[in-house]
Amino acid sequence: MQSIIQVKGLTKSFKNLTAVKDLSFTVHEGDVYGFLGQNGAGKSTTIRMLLTLIEPTAGSIELFGMPLHTHRTEILRQIGAVIEKPDVYKYLSAIDNLRIFARLSGLKPTDQQLMQQLEMVGLAERAKDIVKTFSQGMKQRLGIAVALIHDPKLIILDEPTNGLDPQGIADIRNLIRHLSRDLNKTILVSSHLLNEIEQIATRVLIIDKGTKLVEGAAAELFDPAQTLVELETLNNDAALIQLQQSKWSANLQPRRTGTLLIKLHRNQIPDLHKDLAGMQIPVLSMQPRHSLEDYFLQVTSAQHAHTH
Repeated sequence: MQSIIQVKGLTKSFKNLTAVKDLSFTVHEGDVYGFLGQNGAGKSTTIRMLLTLIEPTAGSIELFGMPLHTHRTEILRQIGAVIEKPDVYKYLSAIDNLRIFARLSGLKPTDQQLMQQLEMVGLAERAKDIVKTFSQGMKQRLGIAVALIHDPKLIILDEPTNGLDPQGIADIRNLIRHLSRDLNKTILVSSHLLNEIEQIATRVLIIDKGTKLVEGAAAELFDPAQTLVELETLNNDAALIQLQQSKWSANLQPRRTGTLLIKLHRNQIPDLHKDLAGMQIPVLSMQPRHSLEDYFLQVTSAQHAHTH
């Protein structure tokens, strides 16, 4: 399978801060590659280096089998990107926006072709409406239409669902699936939302503080049967001691707050309930947790276990 992006030892330092540190990863043709990390993890800095908006301090980047620093123009012609909020003309209509950006790319599409592009992102009915009247989700979809105007092989979307309502998020998710499944586009999508990446990505890279935590097939990284349960009892410290002496000791996770965290298979939850009652531990609340922060906790605690 052909590699579309090959990054090796990528590092970016700003004065007193190393934003990206020795990062290596590969995106293959046809991937929906989820680039996952909390805000400030180094995702946007990495994407800006891929698009030559900033220079790396160290490391190498190849796209489509070519070194980025020697084939910049040729490579960028094959990429469509939306970085943060889309850069569109808010006082022009949707179709006029597409027409202008097409001309900037040296293209002269017909109105029918422009309408097809808007149809693809669900904006055909609003083609002649001024963009200023659009919701944030509609602007985001228009931005993606602009990024696709020159039929790029690779699409890069930086936090495309940021600030969108649930319907807007669902629209972007469905659009990404369509681009991958029906148009065979390779897509790199960054997010801090674990559940969004889970639903669309084929492969996932998780970074924290500019460093790779884990990379792999999404189906292998996110086992839907595993969950974290947050437990609040009348006396958490006393409950912790009892649980450490029980069969659940291996399931206990490092605590960030006063509550207890237990990692287990979903079908073990009734057993946990039964054992807590048997140990006479008064439970105030017991809630499954599934957030990026929780996943980081699992990955980093596993890494610490391997290194100690």
